[in-house]
Amino acid sequence: MSLRPSQRWLLPLLLGLCIFLADQLSKLWIFTTLGPIPNQRSIVLMGDWLTLIYSRNTGVAFGLFPDMSQFFTFTSILITLGLLYAYAYHLPNQSLSIQLGLGMIAGGALGNIADRIRLGYVVDFISVGWWPVFNVADSGITLGVTILAFYLIFIGDEPPVARPVPRDDGLLRELLSRDVSD
Repeated sequence: MSLRPSQRWLLPLLLGLCIFLADQLSKLWIFTTLGPIPNQRSIVLMGDWLTLIYSRNTGVAFGLFPDMSQFFTFTSILITLGLLYAYAYHLPNQSLSIQLGLGMIAGGALGNIADRIRLGYVVDFISVGWWPVFNVADSGITLGVTILAFYLIFIGDEPPVARPVPRDDGLLRELLSRDVSD
């Protein structure tokens, strides 16, 4: 079944919008509940394993490269635009896996970009044991990248119906029949 171009964008758009809204609303709730000073108050949900804590991330994922927010804002926008271009022109965008992965990545990326533009940092709040604090957008990006990687590595395009038949133009036979001393 072939999808019209507008149908190929519907699922990623809706999923991306849902992730963006869930991310922004959860960050607003965390800020009003646990903010405005980071790392002061927390909500323990499951002992030492799951805690909600308001945190500001001026770096990239997992707090790497702090205080480079402007650079990462620009880089995030370029990567997101590149992903949308790849989806439109190079990826098999009729695949459900590709559509899900793109929607999750785009929604998460736009959630973090909105934070960087509006606040100058990304709001993180989910603390899971020893793992660095993250947010809903980070989860969307991670899950989307995992889906895309799994698809591209293990599933990929459908195999061709028939193998192409090699063309015999006689070149190999001619090269093998030549005398080496010539």
